[in-house]
Amino acid sequence: MNKARVTAAALPVGAATLPAGLPVRLLFAAAVILLALLALPGAGHAQGIVRGAQEGSYEGNRIAGPVGGVVGGAVGAGVGGAVGAVEGVFGIPHRHYRHCRGYYDGYHRFHCYR
Repeated sequence: MNKARVTAAALPVGAATLPAGLPVRLLFAAAVILLALLALPGAGHAQGIVRGAQEGSYEGNRIAGPVGGVVGGAVGAGVGGAVGAVEGVFGIPHRHYRHCRGYYDGYHRFHCYR
């Protein structure tokens, strides 16, 4: 019975380059930088956690002192992040309330008191 031996071929010294002459490490570093730049807008839109922590800390500190501020900040960060994530996943627009007091006329149009 003949037994065939398989040996791996050795790559030449300059084999770790692409056909364009770019080293593989440089291409990998460029891909990592590109992905990091694409992730920046996501970090910019993740403000629900920060604002929730700020408002929770403020209200907790106002109501129950320093301990309430710590607890309110933690709860506010959790709730703010959860609400922001749910609104983002389901595409629910954030509610914008009117900044004026007013009334609806007979044609169901809103008018501000000035």
